[in-house]
Amino acid sequence: MVKTKKPPRWYFSLRSPYSWFAWLDLMERYPDVADGMEWIPFWEPDEITQRMLDEAEVELPIVAMSRAKNFYILQDLSRLSKARGLKMTVPIDKDPNWEISHLAYLAAAEEGRGRDFVAAAYRARWQQGRDITARETIGEIAAELGLDAERFANASDDPALRKKGFDCLVSSYKDGLFGVPFFVHGRDKFWGADRLTAYVAAFRGEPIRNAGESWQDHAELPLFSTAGGDTGHAGGCG
Repeated sequence: MVKTKKPPRWYFSLRSPYSWFAWLDLMERYPDVADGMEWIPFWEPDEITQRMLDEAEVELPIVAMSRAKNFYILQDLSRLSKARGLKMTVPIDKDPNWEISHLAYLAAAEEGRGRDFVAAAYRARWQQGRDITARETIGEIAAELGLDAERFANASDDPALRKKGFDCLVSSYKDGLFGVPFFVHGRDKFWGADRLTAYVAAFRGEPIRNAGESWQDHAELPLFSTAGGDTGHAGGCG
């Protein structure tokens, strides 16, 4: 039996600032890549989804972050956001339930508004300092997009969306994900926002000789709108 070839894909998290940076570059510099790959969310599961994963014997690579690494990440985000000309907020997450925002993304994707939701959620979290783990915030974002606020605020209560979310996390496990953003093209895997150019080259079938180039190597920086514990290296989160 011939295996169906999986499409190029990227795993992103609405929690991750490095996923946000990668998303900015995808939308501004590489829209053809954004259009041609599958978008799969990744997040830290709540107790319900964790039980489902345990029953399926799926162990996600989620580890606690040290205090030292936490301080490093905060410094790194300050450097990177300033270099990009972004006014960035770093929310303090207290007992967050990431199912609330990520299952809402899956609901938006069902209605063909997934990317609009991602844009609004990233803006809310990283530029407006809003709590996207709160149901009311997700309802407000949905209303801003002209979507059903009640449905989106309560997306995590929908068994069908819960199963879709479970499938996303299982997919990440099978792909060997250990941090986000995480890009997959054939057998090749790329971790971190600073590996995006190499992934783009693989996606386009181009030589990867310029794989070291990043957004910082361009003469002009993209103009993004400014605003009115992650682990990993400078380009990715665990």
